[in-house]
Amino acid sequence: MKKTHVLLALLALIFLVSCNTSDEKAGEVATGEVQLGTLYLELYEEGEIEAVNSTNILSPSISWRFGNLKITQLVKDGAEVEAGDTLIVFDPSEVNREVLDAESRLEMNLAELEKMQAQHQSDLEELQADYEVSRLSQEISKIRFESAVHEADIRRKEIQLNLEKANIALARAKEQIDNRIKIQREELKQRQLSITQDRLRLEEAHETLKKLFLISPTPGIAIINRNWSTGNKFQIGDQTWSGFPLIQLPDLSALRAVVKINEVDIAKISNGLQVEIKPDAFSDSTFTGVVSSVANLAVNKEGSTKIKVFPVEIDIKETSEKLLPGLTVSCRIIIGKVENALMIPVDAVHTLGDESFVYLKVASGFEKRIIQTAERNKDYMVVTGGLKEGDKLALSNPFGEEATDDKEGADESAPAEATQEEVL
Repeated sequence: MKKTHVLLALLALIFLVSCNTSDEKAGEVATGEVQLGTLYLELYEEGEIEAVNSTNILSPSISWRFGNLKITQLVKDGAEVEAGDTLIVFDPSEVNREVLDAESRLEMNLAELEKMQAQHQSDLEELQADYEVSRLSQEISKIRFESAVHEADIRRKEIQLNLEKANIALARAKEQIDNRIKIQREELKQRQLSITQDRLRLEEAHETLKKLFLISPTPGIAIINRNWSTGNKFQIGDQTWSGFPLIQLPDLSALRAVVKINEVDIAKISNGLQVEIKPDAFSDSTFTGVVSSVANLAVNKEGSTKIKVFPVEIDIKETSEKLLPGLTVSCRIIIGKVENALMIPVDAVHTLGDESFVYLKVASGFEKRIIQTAERNKDYMVVTGGLKEGDKLALSNPFGEEATDDKEGADESAPAEATQEEVL
Protein backbone atom coordinates (compact mmCIF):
# COMPACT_ATOMS: atom_id res chain seq x y z
CA MET A 1 0.00 0.00 0.00
CA LYS A 2 2.85 2.32 0.91
CA LYS A 3 4.48 1.48 -2.36
CA THR A 4 1.32 2.47 -4.28
CA HIS A 5 1.16 5.87 -2.51
CA VAL A 6 4.80 6.57 -3.31
CA LEU A 7 4.24 5.70 -6.95
CA LEU A 8 1.19 7.95 -7.21
CA ALA A 9 3.10 10.82 -5.58
CA LEU A 10 5.98 10.35 -8.02
CA LEU A 11 3.59 10.40 -11.00
CA ALA A 12 1.95 13.59 -9.70
CA LEU A 13 5.36 15.24 -9.32
CA ILE A 14 6.40 14.26 -12.85
CA PHE A 15 3.11 15.60 -14.23
CA LEU A 16 3.52 18.94 -12.42
CA VAL A 17 7.12 19.36 -13.55
CA SER A 18 6.13 18.45 -17.13
CA CYS A 19 3.28 20.99 -17.13
CA ASN A 20 5.45 23.73 -15.64
CA THR A 21 8.23 23.05 -18.17
CA SER A 22 5.72 23.07 -21.03
CA ASP A 23 4.17 26.34 -19.80
CA GLU A 24 7.60 27.97 -19.40
CA LYS A 25 8.70 26.84 -22.88
CA ALA A 26 5.43 28.11 -24.41
CA GLY A 27 5.90 31.42 -22.66
CA GLU A 28 9.44 31.79 -24.05
CA VAL A 29 8.54 31.15 -27.71
CA ALA A 30 8.05 34.31 -29.78
CA THR A 31 4.75 34.38 -31.61
CA GLY A 32 3.18 36.14 -34.56
CA GLU A 33 -0.44 36.77 -35.40
CA VAL A 34 -2.52 35.95 -38.45
CA GLN A 35 -3.53 39.32 -39.92
CA LEU A 36 -5.99 40.45 -42.54
CA GLY A 37 -4.58 43.11 -44.82
CA THR A 38 -2.76 43.89 -48.05
CA LEU A 39 0.33 41.94 -48.98
CA TYR A 40 2.77 43.84 -51.16
CA LEU A 41 4.78 41.74 -53.62
CA GLU A 42 8.20 43.31 -53.80
CA LEU A 43 11.66 43.03 -55.23
CA TYR A 44 14.76 44.33 -53.43
CA GLU A 45 17.70 45.60 -55.45
CA GLU A 46 20.68 47.84 -54.81
CA GLY A 47 21.35 50.78 -57.10
CA GLU A 48 23.13 54.09 -57.41
CA ILE A 49 21.83 57.64 -57.52
CA GLU A 50 22.52 59.81 -60.55
CA ALA A 51 21.22 63.11 -61.85
CA VAL A 52 18.58 63.10 -64.57
CA ASN A 53 20.30 66.11 -66.11
CA SER A 54 24.01 66.68 -65.81
CA THR A 55 26.60 68.96 -67.39
CA ASN A 56 29.63 67.08 -68.67
CA ILE A 57 32.98 68.83 -68.50
CA LEU A 58 35.03 67.48 -71.41
CA SER A 59 38.71 67.61 -72.19
CA PRO A 60 39.38 70.48 -74.62
CA SER A 61 40.02 69.79 -78.29
CA ILE A 62 43.50 71.05 -79.11
CA SER A 63 45.98 70.57 -81.96
CA TRP A 64 48.60 67.85 -81.72
CA ARG A 65 51.19 70.61 -82.03
CA PHE A 66 50.48 71.63 -78.43
CA GLY A 67 51.43 68.25 -76.95
CA ASN A 68 49.48 66.12 -74.46
CA LEU A 69 46.80 67.18 -72.01
CA LYS A 70 48.36 66.62 -68.59
CA ILE A 71 46.37 67.55 -65.47
CA THR A 72 48.27 69.88 -63.12
CA GLN A 73 45.35 71.10 -61.00
CA LEU A 74 42.05 69.35 -60.20
CA VAL A 75 39.03 70.21 -58.06
CA LYS A 76 38.35 67.90 -55.13
CA ASP A 77 35.89 65.11 -55.88
CA GLY A 78 32.46 65.99 -54.46
CA ALA A 79 33.35 69.64 -53.85
CA GLU A 80 30.64 72.28 -54.19
CA VAL A 81 31.49 74.77 -56.93
CA GLU A 82 30.03 78.01 -58.18
CA ALA A 83 29.72 79.23 -61.75
CA GLY A 84 33.12 80.55 -62.83
CA ASP A 85 35.19 78.39 -60.47
CA THR A 86 38.24 76.66 -61.96
CA LEU A 87 37.76 72.89 -62.16
CA ILE A 88 40.83 71.64 -64.03
CA VAL A 89 44.11 73.15 -65.21
CA PHE A 90 46.28 71.37 -67.80
CA ASP A 91 50.04 71.77 -68.22
CA PRO A 92 50.49 74.95 -70.34
CA SER A 93 54.25 74.63 -70.98
CA GLU A 94 53.96 73.39 -74.59
CA VAL A 95 51.36 76.02 -75.42
CA ASN A 96 53.44 78.80 -73.85
CA ARG A 97 56.39 77.66 -75.96
CA GLU A 98 54.21 77.82 -79.06
CA VAL A 99 53.06 81.31 -78.10
CA LEU A 100 56.64 82.50 -77.85
CA ASP A 101 57.55 80.88 -81.17
CA ALA A 102 54.53 82.39 -82.92
CA GLU A 103 55.26 85.83 -81.49
CA SER A 104 58.88 85.56 -82.62
CA ARG A 105 57.92 84.48 -86.15
CA LEU A 106 55.32 87.21 -86.38
CA GLU A 107 57.75 89.87 -85.24
CA MET A 108 60.35 88.67 -87.73
CA ASN A 109 57.88 88.60 -90.61
CA LEU A 110 56.61 92.08 -89.76
CA ALA A 111 60.19 93.35 -89.82
CA GLU A 112 60.80 91.61 -93.14
CA LEU A 113 57.63 93.16 -94.52
CA GLU A 114 58.75 96.63 -93.52
CA LYS A 115 62.17 96.04 -95.08
CA MET A 116 60.57 94.66 -98.23
CA GLN A 117 58.25 97.63 -98.58
CA ALA A 118 61.22 100.01 -98.28
CA GLN A 119 63.18 98.04 -100.89
CA HIS A 120 60.20 97.97 -103.21
CA GLN A 121 59.82 101.71 -102.88
CA SER A 122 63.51 102.21 -103.69
CA ASP A 123 63.37 99.86 -106.69
CA LEU A 124 60.30 101.61 -108.09
CA GLU A 125 61.84 105.02 -107.66
CA GLU A 126 64.93 103.86 -109.59
CA LEU A 127 62.84 102.37 -112.37
CA GLN A 128 60.70 105.45 -112.54
CA ALA A 129 63.87 107.57 -112.84
CA ASP A 130 65.08 105.38 -115.68
CA TYR A 131 61.68 105.68 -117.28
CA GLU A 132 61.81 109.46 -116.99
CA VAL A 133 65.27 109.49 -118.64
CA SER A 134 63.96 107.30 -121.44
CA ARG A 135 60.94 109.55 -121.85
CA LEU A 136 63.10 112.66 -122.10
CA SER A 137 65.39 110.93 -124.56
CA GLN A 138 62.36 109.93 -126.62
CA GLU A 139 61.07 113.51 -126.56
CA ILE A 140 64.41 114.85 -127.76
CA SER A 141 64.55 112.27 -130.55
CA LYS A 142 61.03 113.17 -131.55
CA ILE A 143 61.86 116.89 -131.72
CA ARG A 144 64.95 116.17 -133.79
CA PHE A 145 62.98 114.03 -136.16
CA GLU A 146 60.34 116.71 -136.62
CA SER A 147 63.10 119.32 -137.23
CA ALA A 148 64.94 117.19 -139.80
CA VAL A 149 62.69 118.16 -142.68
CA HIS A 150 65.48 119.78 -144.59
CA GLU A 151 68.14 117.25 -143.64
CA ALA A 152 69.60 114.86 -146.14
CA ASP A 153 67.84 111.54 -146.46
CA ILE A 154 70.63 109.66 -144.74
CA ARG A 155 70.69 112.06 -141.83
CA ARG A 156 66.91 112.05 -141.62
CA LYS A 157 66.97 108.25 -141.65
CA GLU A 158 69.47 108.21 -138.78
CA ILE A 159 67.32 110.63 -136.76
CA GLN A 160 64.29 108.41 -137.39
CA LEU A 161 66.11 105.32 -136.17
CA ASN A 162 67.19 107.14 -133.03
CA LEU A 163 63.54 108.07 -132.41
CA GLU A 164 62.45 104.46 -132.80
CA LYS A 165 65.24 103.41 -130.47
CA ALA A 166 64.07 105.97 -127.91
CA ASN A 167 60.46 104.71 -128.28
CA ILE A 168 61.60 101.15 -127.61
CA ALA A 169 63.63 102.21 -124.58
CA LEU A 170 60.64 104.14 -123.23
CA ALA A 171 58.31 101.19 -123.72
CA ARG A 172 60.82 98.87 -122.10
CA ALA A 173 61.17 101.20 -119.12
CA LYS A 174 57.37 101.26 -118.74
CA GLU A 175 57.21 97.47 -118.99
CA GLN A 176 59.93 97.07 -116.36
CA ILE A 177 57.95 99.25 -113.98
CA ASP A 178 54.78 97.23 -114.61
CA ASN A 179 56.61 93.93 -114.16
CA ARG A 180 58.32 95.12 -111.01
CA ILE A 181 54.96 96.21 -109.54
CA LYS A 182 53.52 92.73 -110.27
CA ILE A 183 56.50 91.02 -108.68
CA GLN A 184 56.34 93.28 -105.65
CA ARG A 185 52.62 92.62 -105.24
CA GLU A 186 53.26 88.87 -105.26
CA GLU A 187 56.13 89.20 -102.80
CA LEU A 188 53.95 91.34 -100.53
CA LYS A 189 51.13 88.83 -100.85
CA GLN A 190 53.40 85.95 -99.81
CA ARG A 191 54.83 87.91 -96.91
CA GLN A 192 51.38 89.02 -95.74
CA LEU A 193 50.17 85.44 -96.01
CA SER A 194 53.00 84.34 -93.71
CA ILE A 195 52.10 87.14 -91.32
CA THR A 196 48.44 86.09 -91.40
CA GLN A 197 49.44 82.48 -90.67
CA ASP A 198 51.65 83.60 -87.79
CA ARG A 199 48.82 85.68 -86.37
CA LEU A 200 46.42 82.77 -86.70
CA ARG A 201 48.86 80.45 -84.98
CA LEU A 202 49.41 82.99 -82.25
CA GLU A 203 45.66 83.43 -81.86
CA GLU A 204 45.19 79.64 -81.79
CA ALA A 205 47.90 79.34 -79.15
CA HIS A 206 46.22 82.00 -77.00
CA GLU A 207 42.81 80.31 -77.46
CA THR A 208 44.36 76.95 -76.57
CA LEU A 209 45.91 78.48 -73.49
CA LYS A 210 42.44 79.57 -72.38
CA LYS A 211 41.09 76.06 -73.05
CA LEU A 212 43.60 74.59 -70.60
CA PHE A 213 41.63 76.22 -67.78
CA LEU A 214 38.25 74.48 -67.49
CA ILE A 215 35.71 76.69 -65.75
CA SER A 216 32.43 75.60 -64.16
CA PRO A 217 29.51 76.90 -66.28
CA THR A 218 26.97 76.36 -63.47
CA PRO A 219 26.96 75.82 -59.71
CA GLY A 220 26.81 72.26 -58.45
CA ILE A 221 28.83 69.35 -57.07
CA ALA A 222 31.88 68.26 -59.03
CA ILE A 223 31.94 64.50 -59.57
CA ILE A 224 35.19 63.27 -61.12
CA ASN A 225 34.92 60.50 -63.71
CA ARG A 226 37.12 57.44 -63.94
CA ASN A 227 40.18 57.15 -66.14
CA TRP A 228 39.46 54.11 -68.32
CA SER A 229 43.18 53.35 -68.68
CA THR A 230 43.75 53.08 -64.90
CA GLY A 231 40.27 52.30 -63.58
CA ASN A 232 40.66 55.02 -60.95
CA LYS A 233 39.23 58.51 -60.88
CA PHE A 234 41.24 61.15 -62.67
CA GLN A 235 43.96 62.74 -60.56
CA ILE A 236 46.80 65.24 -60.90
CA GLY A 237 49.45 63.94 -63.29
CA ASP A 238 47.05 61.92 -65.45
CA GLN A 239 46.91 62.48 -69.19
CA THR A 240 43.62 62.67 -71.04
CA TRP A 241 42.38 63.00 -74.60
CA SER A 242 40.45 65.64 -76.49
CA GLY A 243 36.71 65.35 -75.88
CA PHE A 244 36.97 62.86 -73.00
CA PRO A 245 34.43 63.44 -70.15
CA LEU A 246 36.31 64.37 -66.98
CA ILE A 247 33.80 65.86 -64.54
CA GLN A 248 30.04 65.82 -64.13
CA LEU A 249 28.08 68.71 -62.67
CA PRO A 250 24.71 67.12 -61.81
CA ASP A 251 21.48 69.07 -61.52
CA LEU A 252 20.37 68.09 -58.01
CA SER A 253 16.79 69.23 -58.59
CA ALA A 254 16.02 66.00 -60.48
CA LEU A 255 17.59 62.68 -59.39
CA ARG A 256 17.03 59.04 -60.21
CA ALA A 257 18.22 55.68 -58.99
CA VAL A 258 19.59 53.17 -61.47
CA VAL A 259 19.30 49.48 -60.55
CA LYS A 260 20.24 46.37 -62.49
CA ILE A 261 17.56 43.65 -62.56
CA ASN A 262 18.55 40.09 -63.44
CA GLU A 263 17.00 38.45 -66.47
CA VAL A 264 14.84 36.16 -64.29
CA ASP A 265 12.98 39.07 -62.64
CA ILE A 266 12.95 41.66 -65.43
CA ALA A 267 9.55 40.47 -66.71
CA LYS A 268 8.04 41.64 -63.39
CA ILE A 269 9.24 45.23 -63.89
CA SER A 270 7.30 47.84 -65.84
CA ASN A 271 7.03 51.61 -65.99
CA GLY A 272 4.95 53.20 -63.23
CA LEU A 273 5.78 50.74 -60.43
CA GLN A 274 6.15 52.42 -57.04
CA VAL A 275 9.53 52.18 -55.31
CA GLU A 276 10.74 52.80 -51.76
CA ILE A 277 14.32 54.09 -51.67
CA LYS A 278 16.74 54.11 -48.74
CA PRO A 279 20.26 55.54 -49.03
CA ASP A 280 22.75 53.15 -47.44
CA ALA A 281 24.53 56.10 -45.83
CA PHE A 282 21.25 57.37 -44.32
CA SER A 283 19.28 54.19 -43.60
CA ASP A 284 16.87 56.07 -41.35
CA SER A 285 15.63 58.14 -44.33
CA THR A 286 13.14 56.81 -46.85
CA PHE A 287 12.21 58.34 -50.22
CA THR A 288 9.68 57.39 -52.86
CA GLY A 289 10.14 56.88 -56.56
CA VAL A 290 8.56 55.43 -59.67
CA VAL A 291 10.02 53.23 -62.41
CA SER A 292 10.47 55.47 -65.45
CA SER A 293 12.54 53.38 -67.85
CA VAL A 294 13.28 49.68 -68.40
CA ALA A 295 16.12 48.81 -70.77
CA ASN A 296 15.29 46.68 -73.79
CA LEU A 297 18.77 45.18 -74.02
CA ALA A 298 20.68 43.26 -71.37
CA VAL A 299 24.25 44.08 -70.39
CA ASN A 300 26.92 42.17 -68.48
CA LYS A 301 26.56 42.65 -64.74
CA GLU A 302 30.31 43.12 -64.47
CA GLY A 303 33.15 43.37 -66.95
CA SER A 304 34.16 39.69 -67.06
CA THR A 305 31.00 37.93 -65.87
CA LYS A 306 28.45 36.38 -68.20
CA ILE A 307 25.52 37.22 -65.92
CA LYS A 308 23.06 39.45 -67.78
CA VAL A 309 21.13 42.30 -66.17
CA PHE A 310 18.76 45.01 -67.38
CA PRO A 311 19.33 48.62 -66.26
CA VAL A 312 16.17 50.15 -64.78
CA GLU A 313 15.76 53.87 -64.02
CA ILE A 314 13.68 55.05 -61.07
CA ASP A 315 12.74 58.73 -60.82
CA ILE A 316 12.96 59.99 -57.23
CA LYS A 317 10.01 62.20 -56.26
CA GLU A 318 11.69 64.12 -53.41
CA THR A 319 14.84 66.19 -53.15
CA SER A 320 17.09 66.23 -50.11
CA GLU A 321 20.62 67.13 -49.11
CA LYS A 322 21.00 63.45 -48.21
CA LEU A 323 20.45 62.45 -51.85
CA LEU A 324 23.66 62.91 -53.78
CA PRO A 325 24.84 61.37 -57.08
CA GLY A 326 27.01 58.33 -56.56
CA LEU A 327 25.35 57.19 -53.31
CA THR A 328 24.35 53.54 -53.06
CA VAL A 329 20.68 52.96 -52.30
CA SER A 330 18.46 50.00 -51.45
CA CYS A 331 15.32 49.95 -53.59
CA ARG A 332 12.12 48.12 -52.68
CA ILE A 333 10.14 47.80 -55.91
CA ILE A 334 6.41 47.08 -55.41
CA ILE A 335 5.61 44.69 -58.26
CA GLY A 336 2.06 43.86 -57.11
CA LYS A 337 -0.28 43.43 -54.15
CA VAL A 338 -2.88 41.04 -52.74
CA GLU A 339 -5.73 42.82 -50.94
CA ASN A 340 -7.88 41.39 -48.12
CA ALA A 341 -5.37 38.59 -47.62
CA LEU A 342 -4.72 36.48 -44.52
CA MET A 343 -1.02 37.00 -43.84
CA ILE A 344 1.40 35.27 -41.52
CA PRO A 345 5.11 35.91 -40.83
CA VAL A 346 7.42 33.92 -43.09
CA ASP A 347 9.37 32.80 -40.00
CA ALA A 348 6.29 30.90 -38.79
CA VAL A 349 6.08 28.66 -41.87
CA HIS A 350 7.80 25.25 -42.04
CA THR A 351 7.88 22.91 -45.01
CA LEU A 352 8.33 19.21 -45.52
CA GLY A 353 8.30 18.20 -49.16
CA ASP A 354 5.27 19.89 -50.74
CA GLU A 355 3.55 20.31 -47.38
CA SER A 356 3.54 23.59 -45.42
CA PHE A 357 2.64 23.79 -41.74
CA VAL A 358 2.82 26.05 -38.70
CA TYR A 359 2.79 25.65 -34.95
CA LEU A 360 -0.52 27.08 -33.78
CA LYS A 361 -0.79 28.27 -30.19
CA VAL A 362 -3.56 26.50 -28.29
CA ALA A 363 -4.55 26.36 -24.63
CA SER A 364 -2.21 23.47 -23.84
CA GLY A 365 0.78 24.86 -25.80
CA PHE A 366 1.36 24.48 -29.53
CA GLU A 367 0.06 22.08 -32.12
CA LYS A 368 1.11 21.41 -35.68
CA ARG A 369 -1.34 22.76 -38.29
CA ILE A 370 -1.17 22.03 -42.03
CA ILE A 371 -1.86 25.18 -44.10
CA GLN A 372 -2.31 26.19 -47.73
CA THR A 373 -0.20 29.14 -48.92
CA ALA A 374 -0.02 31.49 -51.89
CA GLU A 375 2.04 34.59 -52.65
CA ARG A 376 4.71 35.86 -50.30
CA ASN A 377 7.21 38.64 -49.88
CA LYS A 378 10.32 38.93 -47.74
CA ASP A 379 8.40 39.13 -44.45
CA TYR A 380 4.87 37.72 -44.94
CA MET A 381 3.05 34.92 -46.72
CA VAL A 382 -0.58 34.64 -47.82
CA VAL A 383 -2.57 31.77 -46.23
CA THR A 384 -5.54 30.40 -48.17
CA GLY A 385 -6.55 27.64 -45.77
CA GLY A 386 -5.91 26.17 -42.31
CA LEU A 387 -5.91 29.39 -40.24
CA LYS A 388 -8.13 32.32 -39.36
CA GLU A 389 -7.54 35.95 -38.46
CA GLY A 390 -6.18 36.42 -34.94
CA ASP A 391 -4.55 32.98 -34.62
CA LYS A 392 -1.17 33.10 -32.95
CA LEU A 393 1.76 31.14 -34.38
CA ALA A 394 5.21 30.22 -33.09
CA LEU A 395 7.98 32.02 -34.97
CA SER A 396 10.34 29.14 -34.25
CA ASN A 397 10.03 25.46 -33.40
CA PRO A 398 8.45 25.46 -29.92
CA PHE A 399 9.65 21.92 -29.20
CA GLY A 400 13.35 22.70 -29.21
CA GLU A 401 16.28 22.35 -31.57
CA GLU A 402 16.07 18.56 -31.58
CA ALA A 403 12.67 18.72 -33.25
CA THR A 404 13.77 20.51 -36.40
CA ASP A 405 12.81 17.48 -38.49
CA ASP A 406 9.15 17.95 -39.37
CA LYS A 407 8.23 14.31 -38.92
CA GLU A 408 9.51 14.34 -35.36
CA GLY A 409 7.57 17.57 -34.78
CA ALA A 410 4.36 15.78 -35.69
CA ASP A 411 4.81 13.28 -32.77
CA GLU A 412 6.17 15.62 -30.09
CA SER A 413 3.83 14.28 -27.37
CA ALA A 414 4.65 10.59 -27.95
CA PRO A 415 7.93 10.43 -26.02
CA ALA A 416 6.41 12.02 -22.89
CA GLU A 417 3.48 9.54 -22.83
CA ALA A 418 5.79 6.59 -23.30
CA THR A 419 7.90 7.73 -20.34
CA GLN A 420 4.88 7.91 -18.08
CA GLU A 421 3.78 4.40 -19.11
CA GLU A 422 7.24 3.05 -18.33
CA VAL A 423 7.06 4.58 -14.85
CA LEU A 424 3.72 2.91 -14.27
